[in-house]
Amino acid sequence: MLIADDLDKLLETLPDFICQPLTKHNKRKYLIEVVMDLGRRPEARFPDGPEYLSNQIISWQDLDYCIKRIGNFSGDNRSGIERTLHRISSIRNRKGNIVGLTCRVGRAIFGTISIIRDLLEKGQSLLLLGKPGVGKTTAIREVARVLADEMEKRVVIIDTSNEIAGDGDIPHPAIGRARRMQVARPELQHQVMIEAVENHMPEVIIIDEIGTELEALAARTIAERGVQLVGTAHGNYLESLIKNPTLSDLIGGIQYVTLGDEEAKRRGSQKSILERKAVPAFQVAIEIHERDNWIVHEKVDETVDQILQGGMLFIQSRKFSNNGSIRIHCEQSSLTNFVPLMNSSNSIRSRNSRTLNHLRHSYKLQDLLYPQEKKQRKINSSSKIYKKDTINNYDYKTFLLYAYSISLQQIEATISTLQLPITITRNLVKADVILALRSNVKQNTKLRQVAKSRKITIYTIQSSTIPNISRALKQMLHLGKTSSLNWQQFCYYRSYTEIIALIEVRMALEKIVIIKKQSVELLPRLANIRKLQHQLIESYNLRSRSFGEEPYRSLRIYPD
Repeated sequence: MLIADDLDKLLETLPDFICQPLTKHNKRKYLIEVVMDLGRRPEARFPDGPEYLSNQIISWQDLDYCIKRIGNFSGDNRSGIERTLHRISSIRNRKGNIVGLTCRVGRAIFGTISIIRDLLEKGQSLLLLGKPGVGKTTAIREVARVLADEMEKRVVIIDTSNEIAGDGDIPHPAIGRARRMQVARPELQHQVMIEAVENHMPEVIIIDEIGTELEALAARTIAERGVQLVGTAHGNYLESLIKNPTLSDLIGGIQYVTLGDEEAKRRGSQKSILERKAVPAFQVAIEIHERDNWIVHEKVDETVDQILQGGMLFIQSRKFSNNGSIRIHCEQSSLTNFVPLMNSSNSIRSRNSRTLNHLRHSYKLQDLLYPQEKKQRKINSSSKIYKKDTINNYDYKTFLLYAYSISLQQIEATISTLQLPITITRNLVKADVILALRSNVKQNTKLRQVAKSRKITIYTIQSSTIPNISRALKQMLHLGKTSSLNWQQFCYYRSYTEIIALIEVRMALEKIVIIKKQSVELLPRLANIRKLQHQLIESYNLRSRSFGEEPYRSLRIYPD
């Protein structure tokens, strides 16, 4: 990454007893901000903690020295140094006199958004969340440059406090060809947002720190006009926006809905529930917890629905590695503690804080080949607690389950505990199986008719208890085709190339051919490897044929 900070220009505005220690400091390139409070010692803040720069006390003359060398302070008590990204914020007393300064170092870091470049190319609106100082403004500054210079889009930046493009009338080179519209007063930001769309025909609008209801409404209006939005908001998690009545419109807003008796019974929920009101203004939400660790929600509408229902949520984590590469992996989050309430002022609250139960989904080659040896190692180890071994079930085959008149939270908890390859769906037509109470199925002729016409198996239980649900879910796993071969023995003494080819076949069979009823063409293999692949396919009682000429001859697998 290339970093440009213009730190010398900031140091020139500081008194000598503050400037000289920073000039010689061995961690000056990591400096976050300098704090000057009347009657106190000057303080420099670094990522690993603050440090005092001098024993001399800050006086009125020292503050006046700095104020004369920077621009005028705006209505939000912020100022800057012309053609730099530094931000100077003031603290005033009751008479309006400045008694403290916070000099934050602004840096243009090129290459920070390579972690989400694929999302920018899709043209969807992005919302960046994170606590102050985590790097949101630095990220959208780089987003503006990439969209304007590399993707050649018409980009307009709504720069309320001149923090994105720097102070002065000439924007900082870090934003590239993007144009910048300044805001006279912070409370007028929403008007400038609408003016940018009406007067300058942008393809992308970039907004920093959306914080009021009018700004959220303006963002929704811009999104409805087909303009791509890139914005930031304060909040550690996506749930914090749902609980915030001012900003909840950014992700669609929420409302209380009263269900009918039949619908509530079908969902297995209470009659009064929370639902999303509208389509979110931002399609993608990104939580920045650390500068090199981002959580991505690629479908905000589906994520918000899952949070409101208190179900299991899959999130995507992206991290920068030490070698410069980007690691992406999936995590499963449990949001059952999200219980929003509505008070007299229509604000959203939660009884408990957010809880996460991260489960990483990764399959190692030796785990697939030698499940019994792995299981034996778990039994012999007395110092560690391991999860139940589920490799023999081969976790690639997933069933879509439709639950009728049974608590979804109980079903999701059972699936999570047993690590079963079952996903809950709310669309009856897409379901592979139905789970319902026996008494309710007898009374619902429509459900039986739909299941019969769609050839969907109905599993019934006597009562909605965890043991009954667990027993029914396990029975569902016997649906579909399974292999008659012993996987461990079949792969024993095989070469690495042969094992990879067999795993390719097994994934194709159990992920696509059996579940989706689609044919699959495998990668080209040598004749001896294709023979092994034929044997594995025949063990599933399915057909396959070879196509092409050597050495590019490959197999194609057909469903029933």
